Amino acid sequence: MPARRATSMTLDAALLDEAKALGVNISRAAEQGVAAALKAARAEAWKRENAQAIAERAAWIERHGLPLADLRKF
Repeated sequence: MPARRATSMTLDAALLDEAKALGVNISRAAEQGVAAALKAARAEAWKRENAQAIAERAAWIERHGLPLADLRKF
């Protein structure tokens, strides 16, 4: 299990009250939310970093067609 570290955060009071009433583990829910936000941020960073290569590949396909397209059965 990864090392854990305590932190302090501010949450919407109504959300916190409802989560507590429903027995939601706030720490785990926050951790899952941060993990999802990081995944999305990494994906966006990858798209920005590779935008030129993606555009060049799309342009090549536009000019030459899909590689091995003549072998497709559909």
